[in-house]
Amino acid sequence: MLEDIRREYFELLRFESVGADPAKLKECVSCALWLKKWLEAIGFEGELLMNEIKNGKAEPPVLYAEKIGSEGAPTVLIYGHYDVQPSDPLSEWLTPPFEPTEKDGRIYCRGSQDDKGQFFAFLNGIKDYLATNPSIVPTIKIILEGQEESGSEALIAMAESMRKRIAADVLLVCDTSAASDLRPAIVAGLRGVSHFTICLKGPSRDLHSGSYGGIAPNPAQAIAELVASLHNPDGSIAVEGFYNGIERPTSEEIAAAEAGGDTQETYEADIGCEAVGGEEGKSIIERNSFEPTIEVNGIHSGYSGPGSKTVIPSEAFAKISMRLVPGQSTRAVRDAVTKHLKAHCPRGMTLLIEDYTLGAGGFRLPLASPLFRLASDVLSEMDNRGAVYQWDGASIPVISVLKEISGAAPLIVGWGQAEDKIHSPNESYSLAQFQKAREWGRKIIAAF
Repeated sequence: MLEDIRREYFELLRFESVGADPAKLKECVSCALWLKKWLEAIGFEGELLMNEIKNGKAEPPVLYAEKIGSEGAPTVLIYGHYDVQPSDPLSEWLTPPFEPTEKDGRIYCRGSQDDKGQFFAFLNGIKDYLATNPSIVPTIKIILEGQEESGSEALIAMAESMRKRIAADVLLVCDTSAASDLRPAIVAGLRGVSHFTICLKGPSRDLHSGSYGGIAPNPAQAIAELVASLHNPDGSIAVEGFYNGIERPTSEEIAAAEAGGDTQETYEADIGCEAVGGEEGKSIIERNSFEPTIEVNGIHSGYSGPGSKTVIPSEAFAKISMRLVPGQSTRAVRDAVTKHLKAHCPRGMTLLIEDYTLGAGGFRLPLASPLFRLASDVLSEMDNRGAVYQWDGASIPVISVLKEISGAAPLIVGWGQAEDKIHSPNESYSLAQFQKAREWGRKIIAAF
């Protein structure tokens, strides 16, 4: 990697742009301003867009930039996000989470891959192209937001008002993974996501477990019962109406996903345990690519420090996320889950459902798309193995919104790998991956 690109990449990574944390708003604004200045230096006009302040709370800005291209050329909309996941648990990081550290060809830092590394490498590819082809370019529009990891609230709220401004032919996203050994992968579908917090309140205070055990209801036990009620013994989801409207994949899509996907053994080597999550009787590719999920992201109640503290806690919490597939309505799912939780709330508990983020639904794209054929040709130039198709189990919720508002056909190609450990301590991105994303950016803009 050229030294000036490495320096700029490291500067970008040092911003502690945790968009979900209000205390990091200044870092997010500084990061967006840095990116605006960088884009303006290569010929773009940039603007920071702020959503209306609600309840005294400001949100990270959306950076919009554009460069008008050749007459008659297509318009390309590029999406990425500069916000990152929180760095906790800090004790598990081997290097400072916001100080990029190079080791064995990998850059360790929060955001080194997701998504700063991916989109910045892609933008450097565009910079490469513009430097050698200044007069033959498509119109390029760029959106970089600061809330992807927490629901894209600001961007979704302002998207409709930007309909004319962001109209485009193609929507390019570099925020997903390649297949094993960096074989190129075209993402033909993404699941949607919604998330919320369950709070159960019981006694008015923590109680002595000897004096009140067997008398007072226990929120810690109750939260375990309530969370367990969400699934059947075979791993399927027990919420009535949750599966309503699902558009099942075609046999062609399943075959293509199986051909380009990892094996059960590969997943188990990656996660360090048996890959037995999800519904029994379905393949690992079906469970990850085409089936919806309800997952417990965190659960807490009572004392968790050293030694013993014999209490009945007064309250309990669980963080829940759901991955949704095409055909599921985010509002209908919310209503079904809310009804289920109320019906299964244990005796003596007061149930609160808080911080519910609807997010966006999932989508799938037709395999016969001419855009996919073009991308496949470009990726075959980069790798003689050619590209595979993936239906990513992860989510980029705002893509569904941008697809509808802009009228653009999504083309999602990323260069992540399992060893990047995104959302975990010790996130990293290899220089080889960075260069692949950079090459992809240059070649796909040239193709357009």
